[in-house]
Amino acid sequence: MKKAAVVGGGMAGLAAAYYLQRAAEAAGRPVQVVLFESDRRLGGKVRSVQSGPYRLEGGPDAVVRYKPWFLDLVRELGLEGEVVGTTPAKPAALIFKGGRGYPLPEGLNVVIPSRFGPLVRTPLLSPAGKLRAALDLFLPRGPEGDEPFGAFVQRRLGREVWDNLAAPLTGGIYGGDPYELSTLAAFPMLKELEAKNRSLILGSLRAMRRRRGSREGGSLFASLQGGLGRIVEAVTRAADRVDWRLGAPVERLEHHEGRWQLFGPWGTEGFDALVLAVPARVAGELLGPLDPELAAPLREIPYGDTATVTLAFDRSRFPEVVGHGVLVAAGEGTRARGFTWLSRKWTGRAPEDKLLVRAYFSGAGAGLDEKGLVDAARSDLERIVGPIPDHEAAWTYRWKAGMPQYTVGHLDRVRRIEAARGRWPGLELIGAAYRGVGLPEVVRDGRDAAARVLEHLAREP
Repeated sequence: MKKAAVVGGGMAGLAAAYYLQRAAEAAGRPVQVVLFESDRRLGGKVRSVQSGPYRLEGGPDAVVRYKPWFLDLVRELGLEGEVVGTTPAKPAALIFKGGRGYPLPEGLNVVIPSRFGPLVRTPLLSPAGKLRAALDLFLPRGPEGDEPFGAFVQRRLGREVWDNLAAPLTGGIYGGDPYELSTLAAFPMLKELEAKNRSLILGSLRAMRRRRGSREGGSLFASLQGGLGRIVEAVTRAADRVDWRLGAPVERLEHHEGRWQLFGPWGTEGFDALVLAVPARVAGELLGPLDPELAAPLREIPYGDTATVTLAFDRSRFPEVVGHGVLVAAGEGTRARGFTWLSRKWTGRAPEDKLLVRAYFSGAGAGLDEKGLVDAARSDLERIVGPIPDHEAAWTYRWKAGMPQYTVGHLDRVRRIEAARGRWPGLELIGAAYRGVGLPEVVRDGRDAAARVLEHLAREP
């Protein structure tokens, strides 16, 4: 029987192991799949926690519906009845600027206004800022190549749109410095809008008309009733023939005559195919002795720290809040990127008389210790909503170098990685470092890698 190793038990590795077992069984080609995870738990940053009456997420708390791959897996696992959308809220979120919270304008296409009315009415932009944004309707197309996302948005829509809308929205997704994001890697659809329509606003108007009515249940975001961690339980249950090895780090690789030899404190074992679902820098360390040319671009992908702090409050003593949360505009001096009113965003996360508030940190702010993170969350929260009572419970999750940064040149780095990887048949590199940081993208990555591994194993004698 052929053997395949998956190194890394985050969402990408779980998807690869599940799809590889399922595809091998469907094709009548038995494959022994072994997944190695250095931690004592599976799921990576997907971490749902039930603590007394509270249900919270340590990492991501939602997926977007228009990227279907995560929800496709949910349906395959029989969890479609557990899919939930966010609770209705208008406004859905606020932007904190100049000591006040302002509603996020309706009708944004990613970060681009797609309706004139909300853009004209929003107090987040000055009259001069609105006129500058409207200038996008008349500007010529920009250059075809890559550019920092902050430069792209400011070139088309001006500094105020960047500082007060685009920066807080994208900083909460990618962490780090959103200005330095690669536009082609992180937001290729916006470069395409400009190329096809010249004006981002005109292109966004047309795109939103075509997409109108496509949201299921009226919600752009989705989760599971028991939290996103339910999918980790379901995958491990469904992939019952996968050999799950927890607390089993892989420390070294060798390659002889088409087979991979894995080494760790648990011993050594040989495999016919290898899927590395680990951070790019870890993949670079493992592959460096075998292929320095492949390891080099892997090591070049930068990573940033992220952290979340969730606080439980007596709802009757907490200031009145609206929507699902608040994002912080650029230059406001807070360490938290934003706050989610978790128990207002999702039903069943806390008793009716309690409020769960989650703070998100990235970059330098995420480097604080647990007490520092809680203190920073409380300080920033009081600045935004006013005096707050003592919290009744706190949960802190830190992800050191947990978020890959898609800086300018990212697509070139990925091309170099793929070109060098082609010299190693049966090797796959997957995860958030390459083709998308969201859960849907890494699930797609795992599914596609599983198909390629099965093809490789079928060709090998």
